[in-house]
Amino acid sequence: MNFPDNLKYTKEHEWIKVNGNEALIGITEFATGELGDIVFLEIETLGETLSAGESFGTVEAVKTVSDLFMPVSGEIIEVNPELESTPELVNKDPYGKGWIIKIKIKDAGELSDLLDVSAYKELV
Repeated sequence: MNFPDNLKYTKEHEWIKVNGNEALIGITEFATGELGDIVFLEIETLGETLSAGESFGTVEAVKTVSDLFMPVSGEIIEVNPELESTPELVNKDPYGKGWIIKIKIKDAGELSDLLDVSAYKELV
């Protein structure tokens, strides 16, 4: 399995890629394997500021529906527009075109609470 070492991870299998005070968030390759084929994402939190650990939406797969959780506190400034018509991008390219949301980070100090790649590999 692929776990890029330039990302931070949560125990709930989200990843975050930080770029200045903004970040992209998605789910890991491990999560997509556990969920199966993703058929729909529901993100109704655009424009909202959420705390770390709060649900920002749901992902619906063939097997189940799962909540998606914020790795850090922040304002959701963009939802990946491609996922509305092609949610399977999350399965095909989870760390690239399959990103789910972009946020403006509220507290960069929370990033230190996340897992690095070696800690995430131990988890899975």
